[in-house]
Amino acid sequence: MIEVQHFTKHYGDFIAVDDLSFTIGKGETFGFIGPNGAGKSTTIRFLATLLRPTSGEGRVAGFSVTSEPMAVRRVIGFMPDDFGVYDGMKVWEFLDFFAVAYEIPRGYRKKIIGEVLELLDLTHKRDDYVNGLSKGMKQRLCLAKTLVHDPPVLILDEPASGLDPRARLEMKALLNELRQMGKTILISSHILSELADFCTSIGIIERGKLLAAGSIREIQNQIRSHRVLKVRVLDESTDRAAELLRGDSSIRMVEAYDHTLSAEFEGQDRDMARVLDRLIQSGITVQSFAEEPLSLEEVFMMITKGIVA
Repeated sequence: MIEVQHFTKHYGDFIAVDDLSFTIGKGETFGFIGPNGAGKSTTIRFLATLLRPTSGEGRVAGFSVTSEPMAVRRVIGFMPDDFGVYDGMKVWEFLDFFAVAYEIPRGYRKKIIGEVLELLDLTHKRDDYVNGLSKGMKQRLCLAKTLVHDPPVLILDEPASGLDPRARLEMKALLNELRQMGKTILISSHILSELADFCTSIGIIERGKLLAAGSIREIQNQIRSHRVLKVRVLDESTDRAAELLRGDSSIRMVEAYDHTLSAEFEGQDRDMARVLDRLIQSGITVQSFAEEPLSLEEVFMMITKGIVA
């Protein structure tokens, strides 16, 4: 649905983005991760047809970003990291303005605006003036205008920037709903906790270079040589459980603390099931048994540590 091919952007001697390539499939939610100044917004503005590349190409829903910009604009909803609202306009007028810009026929506009207001839980704000809205409500309104033409692709640059914790949770719930509707979403953020349980795939960018891209699980497997098992048992079973784990051929190292065992595991899923069965058959009461994935913060730090040194 989105393809970036060798995108490069120079500002004089400064290289903002250097030979960037990645693909986002239909229905995916792609988290574009990196610190401020890494090149996220430059890439997003390129895909939104607002920035010409020094070199490279992009395609959105099959349309060329460089040679078919109007076609691209019809199939994307773009939410920038910083936006303004028009003073003196009511909420419904603001959305109607963008509906007109997208050439939505007059007879459909009222229905579409009503549906978007309901989706974004803004119906009760319909007749409020946009300049009187809170920061969180303005963010919702910007997302609403992004959806007014029902685009299949959403490109969102730091959509939760500046929001309080409650508004962040509400924004995440809205984005989850859009994902379930089948939208393809590219979302950038430097707050990794916002993306950890939301994205189907990620791209990590640092100083204009893409360091890794793919599903979180794929990237974890690339950077960690072993899997980690986390086992919690009753207090009196801790020492016996540790001894059993250390005696298993698929376990490399075991650490025990506070009734919990952390084991470096080098087997397959079938071996993991066997380890659990062995613990239970030995009379050990297992309270929890699961593979512990790397957090998104750990993935980011492990991938970028050589770059930022």
